[in-house]
Amino acid sequence: MLNIVFVLFLTAASPCSPPAVGPSPVSVAEERHLPRLEWSTLIPAWLRHRQLGLHTKGQHFMLEDSIFWIFGGSIHYFRVPREYWRDRLLKMRACGLNTLTTYVPWNLHEPERGKFNFSGNLDLEAFVLMAAEIGLWVILRPGPYICSEIDLGGLPSWLLQDSGMKLRTTYKGFTEAVDLYFDHLMSRVVPLQYKHGGPIIAVQVENEYGSYDRDPAYMPYIRKALEDRGIIELLLTSDNKDGLKKGMVHGVLATINLQTREELQLMNTFLVSVQGIQPKMVMEYWTGWFDSWGGPHNILDSSEVLETVTSIVDAGSSVNLYMFHGGTNFGFINGAMHFHEYKSDVTSYDYDAVLTEAGDYTAKYSKLREFFGSFSDAPLPPPPKPLPKMTYEPLIPVVYLSLWDVLSFIGEPIKSEKPINMENLPVNEGNGQAFGYILYETIITSSGTLSGVVRDRGQVFLDTVSIGFMDYKTTKIVIPLIQGYTFLRILVENRGRVNYGNNIDDQRKGIIGNLYLNDSPLKKFRIYSLDMKKSFFQRFSIDKWTHIPDVPTFPAFFFCGFVIGSSPSDTFLKLEVCKPPLPILSSVFSEG
Repeated sequence: MLNIVFVLFLTAASPCSPPAVGPSPVSVAEERHLPRLEWSTLIPAWLRHRQLGLHTKGQHFMLEDSIFWIFGGSIHYFRVPREYWRDRLLKMRACGLNTLTTYVPWNLHEPERGKFNFSGNLDLEAFVLMAAEIGLWVILRPGPYICSEIDLGGLPSWLLQDSGMKLRTTYKGFTEAVDLYFDHLMSRVVPLQYKHGGPIIAVQVENEYGSYDRDPAYMPYIRKALEDRGIIELLLTSDNKDGLKKGMVHGVLATINLQTREELQLMNTFLVSVQGIQPKMVMEYWTGWFDSWGGPHNILDSSEVLETVTSIVDAGSSVNLYMFHGGTNFGFINGAMHFHEYKSDVTSYDYDAVLTEAGDYTAKYSKLREFFGSFSDAPLPPPPKPLPKMTYEPLIPVVYLSLWDVLSFIGEPIKSEKPINMENLPVNEGNGQAFGYILYETIITSSGTLSGVVRDRGQVFLDTVSIGFMDYKTTKIVIPLIQGYTFLRILVENRGRVNYGNNIDDQRKGIIGNLYLNDSPLKKFRIYSLDMKKSFFQRFSIDKWTHIPDVPTFPAFFFCGFVIGSSPSDTFLKLEVCKPPLPILSSVFSEG
């Protein structure tokens, strides 16, 4: 069966006014006698002539002439409905944090080579300016590689059209693409920097490169690429304990990523030994963890989180909470891990973060708000009220379309002597297919053993009858006895390209190379691109749908609708199976 999950977000955002004053950059208790940064407006008089920006002086961060402690939190604008950006940022501000950190996903901003999208939910500039309006500084993490549990670590899949591509190196094909992307991105970022009157006080150079470390010239190249395009704020690197030594760049402040108090010792010893007396920062303190498909939901106790954050600050380190609010991997943008076995990430990016996926408060929020509030001379802004949610009635689909019926009206298939992987399909103006499914079809006349490399999961059909699956573990399948000419069909699902590790160059999807029957390569394929974009479904005119029979033909698409009334509230879809085997789409709400 074709498993397609649609997640519905009904936003019911209400306008919120920003606080009348911006944040007071905070210091730990033993620093309270030192000069403090008290804001009466977003840009007080002493900040109207910005010259020094965020810089280092001995063991301290300094903002202009005052000691500055970074108390930050991560929210990714591309994982939160734009209607709720303000709500999430106000909750961050009310938690006592003074700095927002966010990644910038190249694959979403340049889905086709040379065509950029910074609109709607991808309006980076609007997100950064909203943070400034609310009273938050910003640390930008523009990549080009960001990890972030997003497909290919945020790198666009069209890079893999080059069979010799070497991602995250100074390979010409990669740097040429990065240069064009940075030309466009930095033209938007430069005016948002602190010294130009904006909220961006620091910019990260790539991300956790020490864990990859393929090219010693790469990180200096990225640093120069940023500086040549007008980045003038403090530059940082970010690495976990295993990559910290190899990820450093001359003249760039190193920061560490961690989750346990035991790892703090590394920060206190190694960082001091290699870069002397410099400010310390935990760029990613992991407040939870992401979930893999089929695995348990990862949780981290709120008391442990508070104890570790307290230890980080007591060690004289600034801290950024990753994640403050995780949000959602909308569509097919989830990444994957592949070490001993391939594991795709789930649609939810809840991360057991300080705010839930739905933006609700947690025990972590209450404890951290009390902790960070203890360093503020003024009371923190009140936390915004929780947003309303709604439970809707269960829904039963009434019409459907079998995949085999869909093929007749989605256009002519691609004809090829050999299978073509997803990234190299001649679609999307030569940019290939990024996400979704591919259907491969050819004719066979005999039985035997079918073998090949299928990424990530292929359902094998004889005509329209399913006979099994091929994936990372199952690379061969027996074709039973057939009579005459028979359609062999393989429906391949891209379950997410890995976002971390040394095998990111090997992330092409679909059938990779030849497909063999009894060790002989099969020929003359018809290939259907099922990218699941809106334009794909717009081909399904209403007259094509039919009532669901007692025994539906799978794989299939199901359709239903429901009335939400004049005051929509947040909800999500929970898919269950009942008997007889009709999927029930029930919309329910989460209480966090």
